[in-house]
Amino acid sequence: MPAFDLPPSELETYRFLPEEPSDFDEFWQNTLKDAAQYDALVSADPVGTGLRLTETWDVTFRGFAGDPVRAWYSRPAGVREPLPAVVEYAGYGRGRGLPHERLTWVNAGYAHLLMDNRGQGDQYGNGGSTPDPHAQAPGGPGPAVRGLRAPRDCHYRRLITDAVRAVTALRALPGVDAGRIAAVGNSQGGGLALAVAGLLPDLAAVLVTAPLLCGIRRALDLTDAGPYGEIAAYLAVHRGAEQAAYRTLSYLEGVSFARRAQAPAHFGTGLRDTVCPPSGTYAAFNRYGELSGGADPRREIHAYPFNGHEGGEAEQVGRQLRWLARVWEE
Repeated sequence: MPAFDLPPSELETYRFLPEEPSDFDEFWQNTLKDAAQYDALVSADPVGTGLRLTETWDVTFRGFAGDPVRAWYSRPAGVREPLPAVVEYAGYGRGRGLPHERLTWVNAGYAHLLMDNRGQGDQYGNGGSTPDPHAQAPGGPGPAVRGLRAPRDCHYRRLITDAVRAVTALRALPGVDAGRIAAVGNSQGGGLALAVAGLLPDLAAVLVTAPLLCGIRRALDLTDAGPYGEIAAYLAVHRGAEQAAYRTLSYLEGVSFARRAQAPAHFGTGLRDTVCPPSGTYAAFNRYGELSGGADPRREIHAYPFNGHEGGEAEQVGRQLRWLARVWEE
């Protein structure tokens, strides 16, 4: 697939401005306030993984509406002092999988929390452990369209709330430097990390690659790849539901969260990405921090001209590791 979005010279200055609902901030403040009435951390039970250099706990915390959400918490074995910590969010259709799957951030010397995706986990990877008890509102079977007709009912309202609560739970776990928490994710996970950065002013860093939910309306015009294709397929059947769907999606727009974020930020995108078009990533990058006093000067973006949704893969991860180490050393 050749490059299909804007040319690089236009992407570098692309500043899509979303039509934000007037109650965007109030909507999220009230949603998070409702979730905050519950203590975040429920339990953390050690699990055997067969790994000598990593210790892991099976974590349960309370997310949206106090629902239990599962996660894996891992640390370098034998290290007892508080460590900087990374909360990682998984991609669309994935769950938290198995505890030994994602070890990069632990091997870098950080504490690591991998959040399960409620109501997902059946499309890729090794499954999940968190049901979504609120998935009965009108909408299609896929997570992207569950409750699509009303902002209060949509799946991503619940998932974004879980993502914010995961940070609160991580701060309550032993051996965590609560002042140095980074949010990390690719694709859907990148969209969640970006939302967390916009909702938590005290986040220490955010690292996102090919973030979902950025430039949503443009993405729906550009691609039929899922999850955007799921939304288009739903609207192809439910003719006349477009305006209700667009209103719901306006509360999930990643560019809106990026505008409110403050933490140092690291972005990545493939210029041939038909799943999360690069214009959405660039819009979030170029608008980042504009409502919170301006973007941190350590903000970076890396583009891979001949790559699609896989982006820079291991090369991008290497850049993330070096960048985050610099941020936390300053």
